[in-house]
Amino acid sequence: MGSRLLPLSLALGAVVADAGGVHRLGFWLLLLAIPAAAGAAFVGVGDVLEGKSAWLRGISTTLALALLLLGSAVREGAPVGNGVPALAISAALGAALLYTLPALFWVLEPLVPRSRVRTTARVRTEP
Repeated sequence: MGSRLLPLSLALGAVVADAGGVHRLGFWLLLLAIPAAAGAAFVGVGDVLEGKSAWLRGISTTLALALLLLGSAVREGAPVGNGVPALAISAALGAALLYTLPALFWVLEPLVPRSRVRTTARVRTEP
């Protein structure tokens, strides 16, 4: 339940559903993304509390959860019959960006050459 891929795909699915005019499906996809996002945020923060070097993942998943909650609340509070508020779509896209941020930093991380340890084989001669 701690995968960032599930809430990312659900948030992007909600944006695609809204672009296609199926706003009710977009609402339900965004609503389904919230428990998955909460699981990813709990795992990210738990890793940080355990002492692992996962600050970026912990912060980004927590902020993405907050954006998904904001988008869902704005969408639910919108008048019926109107389009989806721009803030709701922006929040879903912002959450998707935050989920992909650690992967982007991983790809752009500079490669550090490792020194190779040379082992020389010693020939053992017996007298």
